[in-house]
Amino acid sequence: MGERVVPEPDRRRRRPTKQGTVLSAEAIVATALRLIGQHGSEALTVRRLGAALGSDPSSVYRYFRNTDDLLLAIADELISRAQHGWRATGDWQADLREIGRRIHHAYQRHPQTAMLAAYRTTGRAHEIRAVEVILGVLRRGGFPDAEAVRIYHAFVDQALAFAALDAAASALPSAARQADEDVWHRTYARLPAESHPHIAATAPLLVAEMRVSGYPAALELLLEAAAARLERLRGTAG
Repeated sequence: MGERVVPEPDRRRRRPTKQGTVLSAEAIVATALRLIGQHGSEALTVRRLGAALGSDPSSVYRYFRNTDDLLLAIADELISRAQHGWRATGDWQADLREIGRRIHHAYQRHPQTAMLAAYRTTGRAHEIRAVEVILGVLRRGGFPDAEAVRIYHAFVDQALAFAALDAAASALPSAARQADEDVWHRTYARLPAESHPHIAATAPLLVAEMRVSGYPAALELLLEAAAARLERLRGTAG
């Protein structure tokens, strides 16, 4: 895709496409999400999008400058889905926990897209709202600005890193995913205590733990560390 985006007033398509779709940026993003979920990153082309929308591929240029512009819109849509329906409770730990879980869940529903978009910074409306919300939770929770920014950074990077990691695992072919899980049973659970005493002592716990995402535990550790830091800051201020 090239740099040929059409000005906003000229974008509206007055007739539905062959598929009955009235073209819009939202319709293109939704179609792109579906295609990426079905075919992976190779699906993000104007040719495939045009075919799926039942329109001339060049019509995508009316809404997006190029595929990277579209990818940023897709990333922002995932952020929007993570925020949908969230309400603040006034408890900063509960609020961050819920936001983190929502981020993780939203990206796991679209693993192929998560691998493309989790590390991008969109600068768009939904991302800006998310940054504002999370910083607001932390500042209202009593964190000084420098600490709020530091914890925001760690919190978001942790959520997105696990989202990308878990998405990559879930996007594996089922045989490969099963083979990876079986390694814990076939190899780690059978290591002798004489040579690997710590693995042998914890093997049943290790096998069970490694079958699930580490994100919930990592999130709790981060929240506990942040709470302990806040207490220390309050003690110092007092």
